[in-house]
Amino acid sequence: MDSAELLQRVRELRGQGRSPKQIARELGVSPSAVAPLVRAIAAEAPSGPGEIVGAWVSDGWSVGLTVDPSRGWTDAEPSPQGAGLVSVLAARRHGWDKVSVAGFLVDVYCLGVKNTIGPDVMDELELRRFRDYFFSDYPGWQEAPVELARNLVFGSEEYAGDLGFETLESFAAVAEHLGPWEGPAAITFGRDGKPYYVAGPNDESRKVLRILEHSVGAPPNYDYQR
Repeated sequence: MDSAELLQRVRELRGQGRSPKQIARELGVSPSAVAPLVRAIAAEAPSGPGEIVGAWVSDGWSVGLTVDPSRGWTDAEPSPQGAGLVSVLAARRHGWDKVSVAGFLVDVYCLGVKNTIGPDVMDELELRRFRDYFFSDYPGWQEAPVELARNLVFGSEEYAGDLGFETLESFAAVAEHLGPWEGPAAITFGRDGKPYYVAGPNDESRKVLRILEHSVGAPPNYDYQR
């Protein structure tokens, strides 16, 4: 093959995550012939975050929510276990053999994003192990369209902001990992359409209740569980 064809084949294999040695072996050429082409392809790559290669959400994410049916988003196991707290994980390509991973714990009934993790760089094996750990408090996890992940994270945060709750300090930096989201949300947040607050061990519960009463009024305009 001529030099242009060789460059194109190297570009295709590199895009599949192959190492220079693997590319050389598959194309039947020496590693020394592949190395400068790999460097040239790397120089072509735009700066900034890599493409999103996967997003996952906890089973039961849809319980109590109303979702625009036109989106076609389904919940593999709409179990009530842990309803209202949804975990979202997303991975972006980071170089040819790594991914950058960020996670979100989301209260879709009231408080929005409660915690964030990452982004952390890991290989594919580490990602699989971390994903199992990250979702270990749920019945399971499911692969999700990135737009569903964005709606759960950004949409719930917007809902919490409208109720008067402040954004978590770490959210802005980690939210970039999910990419842009314009809204409006395709999900109606709150349990069955109204705020439902379940007191957490680290919450300032009295402050939360004051904010809810100021924004929506006294119960039954919102529900509360100690």
